[in-house]
Amino acid sequence: MSETSANIETLKAEVLGQVASAGDERALEDVRIGALGKKGSVSLLMKGLGGMDPEERKVMGPALNALKTDIADAIGAKQRALHDAALDARLAEERIDVTLPPAPQAQGSIHPVSQVFDEVTAIFADMGFDVKEGPDIEDDFHNFTALNFPDGHPAREMHDTFFFHEGDDGTRKLLRTHTSPVQIRTMMAEKPPLRVIAPGRTYRCDSDQTHTPMFHQVEGLVIDKDTHMGHLKWCLEEFVKAFFEMDNVRSRFRPHFFPFTEPSAEMDIGYERVGNEVRVGQGEAWMEILGCGMVHPNVLKNVGIDPDVYQGFAFGVGVDRLAMLKYGIPDLRDFFASDIRWLKHYGFDPLDMPNLASGLSR
Repeated sequence: MSETSANIETLKAEVLGQVASAGDERALEDVRIGALGKKGSVSLLMKGLGGMDPEERKVMGPALNALKTDIADAIGAKQRALHDAALDARLAEERIDVTLPPAPQAQGSIHPVSQVFDEVTAIFADMGFDVKEGPDIEDDFHNFTALNFPDGHPAREMHDTFFFHEGDDGTRKLLRTHTSPVQIRTMMAEKPPLRVIAPGRTYRCDSDQTHTPMFHQVEGLVIDKDTHMGHLKWCLEEFVKAFFEMDNVRSRFRPHFFPFTEPSAEMDIGYERVGNEVRVGQGEAWMEILGCGMVHPNVLKNVGIDPDVYQGFAFGVGVDRLAMLKYGIPDLRDFFASDIRWLKHYGFDPLDMPNLASGLSR
């Protein structure tokens, strides 16, 4: 064997040893460049063919080509082995048990009624109101008597109120017809000054496009020594502007009658109808939106507050009606139909909590 042939065999053995010992694809690439790159050991030998005589070139040419092919084949085989090993290791780390159920995707949205409750609460909380709650099942005293409803008042009749069967003591519980009993419980439990709102469900025997047997209200109460009708008017005007997110909303107060307030009023807001759309806050037409008034002295006496020292105002607004007006919902009965398509259309992102800083209904 000639010296050149011996060098080829030595180089082959050396390079194939390096290929076999390469631990990853990066190390293998370094071996390939060192042998077959432009300045690699095999490439330098190939360049030397030009300086050989023809007889020697006939021998060395095939030998060097065979060396180059053997090294390239060895590198290719090693590369495939390393790739398969890396893939096996990755699959082992990312193992998935296909018998497990898929990860649940977050679904659902906030119902318009819950959204409006949160919006109203955010507005009145900014005015310094506390939130109070009470039971849905009430007694006659908290729902009627303490609120100055006289015996024989139409609201006490079976056609308007859901009464339970008569108890052993001769009295009947009822489903509250408004959230005003929460105001009574608050005034009996706490001393003035008071500034509270009472959101919750209420119940009356009524059902049509704008009334349901179960609906939602927010009532407000302020008791202090110097509270007057001007405070009530300002409070409600600011609430309406904040809720409908307008700089100005046309409003007016009309005299009315409620047993628990004197004087009493209903608040109207301006609106106009454009096609099927109701635009609140503008136009020449008027729409009643809530009832309000100064707390009746008899109510204060019934809860042990001296009406000669304290006075206050109260108001109540239907949450369902607010939602219909603000978000263009045409039929109140759809609120309780549990139609997933309706809920997806009118629902709200649960992560967008209403606040006055960034907006109530983003």
